[in-house]
Amino acid sequence: MSRPETSCVASWCAEDEWCTVTCTAHLIGKKWHPVIVHRLLVCGPLGFNALKSEIDSISSTVLSNSLEDLEENGLVNRSIVSEKPFRVEYSLTEGGESLRPVIEAMDAWGDEYLTESEDRS
Repeated sequence: MSRPETSCVASWCAEDEWCTVTCTAHLIGKKWHPVIVHRLLVCGPLGFNALKSEIDSISSTVLSNSLEDLEENGLVNRSIVSEKPFRVEYSLTEGGESLRPVIEAMDAWGDEYLTESEDRS
C-alpha cells in the first residue's frame, strides 16, 4: 500500500508507541469518514448522488468535503466517468480497501454495544 505524500503522524506523538492509533484516528476519525468508507466497501464504486442517497443524513457540502479529505489521504479515488453529462465516480483505493477489517470491527462492536444498550433499557 502506498502512503499519501501528507503525513498523518502528529509531531506531538511521533515518539510514542500509540502514535499509530493517532494516525488511524486522523485518517478515519471524522464523523462521516468511516461511514463513507463503509458504504463504498459494501456498495462498490458510486457516483456522488448515489453515495449521498446511501448516507441520507449527510449534507452535500459535508459529503463533498469528506470525499476530498479521503482522496487527499489516499483512501478514495475520484474518477471522471463521462464528460457530457459530467459524472464522477468514487471508489476505494488499495489503502481504503485495506480498512475493511477496521470498518468491519467497528460495525460488529457497534452492533454489540447497541444491543447491550437496548438490553439495559
